Amino acid sequence: MSQRDLNNILHRISPFFIVQNVMEKDGRWSIRGRMLSDVTQKNLLNAVRHSGFNMVIQKDDTGLVLNVEKEAEPIVIQLPTIPPIHIILFLLTVITTVIAGSMMAGGNPFENLSDWGKGVSFSFALMMILGCHESGHYFFARKHKVDASLPYFIPAPTFIGTFGAFIKIRAPIQHRIALLEIGAAGPIAGFIVAVPALVWGLRHSQVIETISSSGIKLGDSILMKLLTLSLFPDLGSTEDVILHPVAFAGWIGLLVTMLNLLPIGQLDGGHIAYALLGEKFNILSKFVLLLLIPMSYFSLNWLVWGLLILLLMRTTKHPPIYNIEDPLTNREKWIGATSLAIFILCFIPAPFPS
Repeated sequence: MSQRDLNNILHRISPFFIVQNVMEKDGRWSIRGRMLSDVTQKNLLNAVRHSGFNMVIQKDDTGLVLNVEKEAEPIVIQLPTIPPIHIILFLLTVITTVIAGSMMAGGNPFENLSDWGKGVSFSFALMMILGCHESGHYFFARKHKVDASLPYFIPAPTFIGTFGAFIKIRAPIQHRIALLEIGAAGPIAGFIVAVPALVWGLRHSQVIETISSSGIKLGDSILMKLLTLSLFPDLGSTEDVILHPVAFAGWIGLLVTMLNLLPIGQLDGGHIAYALLGEKFNILSKFVLLLLIPMSYFSLNWLVWGLLILLLMRTTKHPPIYNIEDPLTNREKWIGATSLAIFILCFIPAPFPS
């Protein structure tokens, strides 16, 4: 509180108060004196109202003491402005995922309006998983003052109604901890949402006798296998679990998490591995990409994903960052270990077995 502020307060109270002494301590002024006749304490309080200062009146043997200090600054939370393109893509993706979920549940939303409701649970679960994944990246980019866009959702006429979501990093990430946290936040956030969705969906799934090879067969990750065994301990060799749409959304969430954690180029796993390994990562990145070729023996999807990575990224290398040679902190090691554990739990050797 400056001398100018004090003069302002003294001017405001002068019609009601005779000042005898003024003292300052820890940014607070104590003004000692006495009130004029026919003046009340309410007159004094009204005099400093809307001035940006708080005043507490105390009585002692010699008169009154006015304790004056500045009001606390209001906490202002600035929400990002949402460009229309993000809202439009989000709404379109909600529509396409609801359609996909409805058809998955045996409905036909194009012929029966009531069937739209059948796709809501799938759409909600999948959009939450994708949204939390990208929001993890976004919020940690904001934390490290890295310019990043809000999530872009991609509607698509596929069996799940979307090609996923992404954010744009508009500025280079300069430091290792920023790269590590931004890269890991997405998969960890998406995983945290996908697991409860998977558990809830499995609890509402049906067990039927295997009657044909119709339908989409899904591969098992370690986590999926453990959950299935714990929730269906009596599942026979001639029985199949028909996934509830929410369980299928959870399975898609595990698949997306696994793919993003592949240590290749500028995938999330590439950011994490480069932050932990430095320039040694570039060798690992090439090796993992080449490994996708023999992996295509289990599922041709691996070959398709490998080609897409090459087409979109054009390189397996990672841009350099500062302080990459510094020793790893315990926090950085824990983030790396958590990401690796999630990758192992989510890894599906044959996502769509033939």
